[in-house]
Amino acid sequence: MFSRILIANRGEIALRIIRACRDMGIDAVAVYSTADRDAAYLDLAHDAICIGDAPAASSYLNPAAIMSAAEITDVEAIHPGYGFLAENPTFAQMCRESKIEFIGPSTESMRSLGNKVEARRIAQKAKVPLVPGSKGVVESEDDATATAAKIGYPVMIKASAGGGGRGIRPVHNKAALRTSFRNARAEAEAAFKDGTLYIEKLIERPRHVEVQLLGDRKGNMVHLWERDCSLQRRNQKLVEESPSPHISARTRRKLCTAAVRLAKTAGYYSAGTCEFLVDEKENFYFMEMNARIQVEHPVTELVTGMDLVQWQIRIAAGETIKLRQDSITQNGSAIECRINAECPDNDFRPSPGKIEEFIPPGGPGVRIDTHAYAGYTVSPYYDSMIAKLLVHRPKRSEAITAMKRALDEFKISPIKTTIPIHQKIFAHTDFVNGNVDTGFIERTFTSSARAGA
Repeated sequence: MFSRILIANRGEIALRIIRACRDMGIDAVAVYSTADRDAAYLDLAHDAICIGDAPAASSYLNPAAIMSAAEITDVEAIHPGYGFLAENPTFAQMCRESKIEFIGPSTESMRSLGNKVEARRIAQKAKVPLVPGSKGVVESEDDATATAAKIGYPVMIKASAGGGGRGIRPVHNKAALRTSFRNARAEAEAAFKDGTLYIEKLIERPRHVEVQLLGDRKGNMVHLWERDCSLQRRNQKLVEESPSPHISARTRRKLCTAAVRLAKTAGYYSAGTCEFLVDEKENFYFMEMNARIQVEHPVTELVTGMDLVQWQIRIAAGETIKLRQDSITQNGSAIECRINAECPDNDFRPSPGKIEEFIPPGGPGVRIDTHAYAGYTVSPYYDSMIAKLLVHRPKRSEAITAMKRALDEFKISPIKTTIPIHQKIFAHTDFVNGNVDTGFIERTFTSSARAGA
């Protein structure tokens, strides 16, 4: 087992990893930018080193600065968290060439699964259902027009690299295709330095369901069941839960088995997440695989009782998974709300600034993962998420009631947050009945939806 790990991230995930390290008796080294110099979690780390100025490119996205910090503090491994360099195979290779273990999968599987076109090829080899789409990268607007005509509208233009909803455009007719193609390419190039695109058939009103996986270097692989992540705005998740409230036990088993099959075909190890679209008839289609810990991993931790971050560390240290698949069960219902510093009434515009009031909820079955506190300043340089509020109760109806209470208790001011829209979601009949899909937020709560009401 490692004795000293550097955490190449910030915010609540940095704190989450520090806590896992402390529970395992491992020294945690934190890095921080000048914008995060007063972060409270730095005091919980064994060491903390400044790696640059506030812009991520000067700090958390600067491999040289992070590697220098790792060498100075003599760590044995680096945990990348999520975002930033977590799915950067070049950084993972740099770590391992420096005799520092990267806590994540192999560089080979990161490269193959990180490219969505190659990931589709792996899924096809593993006999995992795919959304009908282009056979590979679509090179030009003319190619895109021909491909869309062959697939049939509506279609979805997607970036081959990256995530977070960037480089994605739904297209419902030929007239909109060329402009959407150009815009998606420009956005992908700006976000990922890779403007390559592919096209898929647009599945109408799908659910977004993902499967949590754990694999070791010996080829052992287990799933930790599924999470439903259908509630999104602009392709970014707002609410996640497990079990999914609207798929059958038969579909659940098939979905999880397919995810394991795909990961094994890719030679994957570490924690990973296989994402699917599920249509109204419960047909499911592979979307992508995330080669890292997910933001919503606590949902799975609550229903399985397993610490995913500790498992990541153990697997990276060479431990084998001795869990039996039939011993991993879903217990109760867990739901997560992402509390972002955003204004839902202004199309989710970021709301950075100083938090003067921060009163988190508590009580039975409530968990909150956050690095924020009264006096904390939300920086405009980074992601707007400031907390993950979770509940875990024996039944979904009880979890919904507990979440309503927790949301009412949670006080954050004067900045705007997503708490009000979560309160509306949890009061909505369609959500309570489990009748939602990936377009539910836009149809129900956005300014355009209100204007059309």
